Amino acid sequence: MTRLSRRTILHLAAGAAALPAVSRRAFALDYPTRPVHLVIGFAAGGPTDVAARIIAQWLSERLGQPFVIENRPGAGSNIAAELVVRAPADGYTLLVVGAPATINATLYGNLKFNVVRDIAPVAGIVRVPEVMVVHPSVPASTVPEFIAYAKANPGKINMATGGAGSVPDVAGELFRFMTGLDLVRIGYRGGGPALVDLLAGQVQVMFESTLITAVHIKAGKLRALAVTSATRSALLPDLPTVADFVPGYEATAWYGLGAPKTTPDEIVDRLDREVRAGLADPGIAQKLANLGGAPMPMSAAEFGRLMVDETERWGGVIRKFNIKPE
Repeated sequence: MTRLSRRTILHLAAGAAALPAVSRRAFALDYPTRPVHLVIGFAAGGPTDVAARIIAQWLSERLGQPFVIENRPGAGSNIAAELVVRAPADGYTLLVVGAPATINATLYGNLKFNVVRDIAPVAGIVRVPEVMVVHPSVPASTVPEFIAYAKANPGKINMATGGAGSVPDVAGELFRFMTGLDLVRIGYRGGGPALVDLLAGQVQVMFESTLITAVHIKAGKLRALAVTSATRSALLPDLPTVADFVPGYEATAWYGLGAPKTTPDEIVDRLDREVRAGLADPGIAQKLANLGGAPMPMSAAEFGRLMVDETERWGGVIRKFNIKPE
């Protein structure tokens, strides 16, 4: 039997140890070789869905594989988040993560996962203000007029919400708590179904993203009263903010991509680069701007810090006003 020198053995051991890293890099260089699923925690037609489809089309064209939208509504997006947390960390199952995930960290006390801990941040996509809209049958053109009308009709005004834990849900609840109004909360599985009933007049008021309300506001099918951000929206510059009439009020949505925690850095880096390239593309930026959204280019590290900061901020709001899931 040939005896190997100590130096030879060390070289062989070093080569063997390097194989996993080499194979991961080779795997990442080939990525993706099959369709990638973007899992969304809300129904089709809602703001999360709209934003995701814009970036999914870009990624499909850039990377040569379909980026398939998979809607998994329920439990305020927790069903979708847990599905991705438990998915293989290979880059083929991604989460469209947003403010609802950071809200749920406090809103729900029995989650089996922690989004900040169990989801690897990939990239920011867009930041979007909500807008307070009413059906044209409501005799109010301003927030003060709506408050007066609601106080004169306690328990008679239905407020639609696109699912517990969503930003529109918390935005509406925050408005209700801060004004003391008796509004009847009607929950839906997403912003799309809620919007259908608002347009039909079955509910009277809703806090929802400009991503899905702007076209109906411009068509006169809905009346916008105010935006929920701290500053006015570039898409609806004539609208005041809710905070102009309810001091201290603010609720803004944002969306980005996340992946299972141990997804290879090489894959995260590639997705990060491609998403940021998309947000720098004038066509993508214009599509988002047309819907009231502002591109939110963030590295994985920056997006991770946003997730942590928003979890702390929304946790404080939920505890202060004792907001509960439906």
